[in-house]
Amino acid sequence: MTDLYPAADQRELLRQAATAHTTASAEVEAFLRRLPEVPGPADVTEYANLLSREERARADRQAAADAAGLRLPSLESE
Repeated sequence: MTDLYPAADQRELLRQAATAHTTASAEVEAFLRRLPEVPGPADVTEYANLLSREERARADRQAAADAAGLRLPSLESE
């Protein structure tokens, strides 16, 4: 039998994952606000690292949402 509502611990894990994703996104925004007019190699490297961290956080959030029963159909057209 499938539970209609996810266990409280799954919802809390999802909230934590969402918070981590929000934080990662905010870090990208903060970086872009201080980005110089002509980015240097260190800026490109930092941006790549921030985007990678944000993508991992997004994937973790999606996995937590799936585990909490919030699976979404594919948005890609077939």
